[in-house]
Amino acid sequence: MKPINSGYPGCKHFYGYIVGLVAFALLLATACNIYASDLTRVHISGKVQVDDEKILLGHIAKIEGSDPQMIHTLSGIVVGRAPLPGNSRKLDGAKIKTRLKHNRIDLAQLVLDIAPSITVSRSFIEVSPEKIKGLVSDYISVNLLAGNSNASIKSIQVSEGLRLPSGRITYEVTAPRDRDLVGQVPFAVNFDVNGKLYKKVWTTVTIEVLAEVVITKKPLGRHKPITEDDIMVLEMDLARVPADVITDPEAVLGKRTKRAIGSKTVLRANLVEFPPLVKRGDVVVIVAETNGLKITALGQVKKKGALGDRIPVVTFESKKVLYARVIDSNTVKIDF
Repeated sequence: MKPINSGYPGCKHFYGYIVGLVAFALLLATACNIYASDLTRVHISGKVQVDDEKILLGHIAKIEGSDPQMIHTLSGIVVGRAPLPGNSRKLDGAKIKTRLKHNRIDLAQLVLDIAPSITVSRSFIEVSPEKIKGLVSDYISVNLLAGNSNASIKSIQVSEGLRLPSGRITYEVTAPRDRDLVGQVPFAVNFDVNGKLYKKVWTTVTIEVLAEVVITKKPLGRHKPITEDDIMVLEMDLARVPADVITDPEAVLGKRTKRAIGSKTVLRANLVEFPPLVKRGDVVVIVAETNGLKITALGQVKKKGALGDRIPVVTFESKKVLYARVIDSNTVKIDF
């Protein structure tokens, strides 16, 4: 009897086929891995945040690969405009692929993992109304009201705060030019981001300045000579009185009222006047001086005038009309 032989020729061929197939699969996988390792991977999640005005691919995507030039090129591609600080916008993942094509990027060289819809938010720095008020208050206190115990800030109005983009933030408070800092005064606050003006905010500041002003003690009739018994001083906010208010009692003593004035009236420059020293028809001495030479002549006043007024006078000798300044009740002087 012959021994049993289990090594059939067909089985040997089958085993060889299986071994070859496995070896080919391993070789193919290795080749694919080598090829895939040469591709650049781009991953973008559904929510991203940016700091700048433009949305760069490098700011919203994770880009990996072995080609530094490709990574650099991809990172610099602009895929859209960023929203305002603190806001957000949607980006379509398909449009990002279109952007890549527009920039002549071969998508076959990329492994793209991009969300279908991407929410892009813009980072920001919040500046509250109270913060703005503090900036303005500090500026005024240090630069404008320092040493003036009679002046104070009563209120600061700011309509709203603002959101600034991330970066180096600086500010400058500016006061209005050629204006008294009394009452309601507008102040501007300029906010710069990275050295560039980003936003100007307007504020309204109410400044109280207390000062003594001259008021009447009692009613005064028209052309009433003003004496110490007729006036008094009272501390008031200059924002609540006319601009030409009189603050020095000496400025009204010796003058007279131009019209009837009631009691407790704040005296202004246009309510008082010097009494006329000369009137129409008066004979006066006309004085003219130049280069050390003094000439005098008699003349007649053609219009009443108080101290310092320029009035027309006619010389008796030449009959010419000249304009001269009233010096006293007997003299007028021609200014050259």
